[in-house]
Amino acid sequence: FTDQVMGGVSTASSKIETIDGRPALRLSGDVSLKNNGGFVQVALPLTGSGAPLDVSAYRGIRLSVRGNGETYHLHLRTTTTILPWQYYHAAFPAGSKWATVELTFDGFEPAALKTKLDPSRLTRLAVVASKKEFRADIAVSKIEFFK
Repeated sequence: FTDQVMGGVSTASSKIETIDGRPALRLSGDVSLKNNGGFVQVALPLTGSGAPLDVSAYRGIRLSVRGNGETYHLHLRTTTTILPWQYYHAAFPAGSKWATVELTFDGFEPAALKTKLDPSRLTRLAVVASKKEFRADIAVSKIEFFK
């Protein structure tokens, strides 16, 4: 997804490729603030049926990432994030070498919501490049929940 869904001009592509011997999901593109835009993302549903995934027994999400030195965001959607601009987000760096990033559920901030994240109701996660003009290039080789 890009901000083109709302009139923006950002561009992106995603693909599975092998980077440094690791299979990874790679998101690349250009984030533009023109026309009130400002994001590119790749989103993954957490279940095939669309039903919520209960991960309340875990403390957060661990990612193995490699990028271009920029800051990226992980967005989480739940059964209560009805509108497209509602989500929970946490920022993380993606340097030029593979690194492990741990994001605790209590560190996710709500966007256009007043409630805290309920990890028993997760439906989707997305890796997002946003909020400034830049060339996005991030790869994720592993996503897991940790206790």
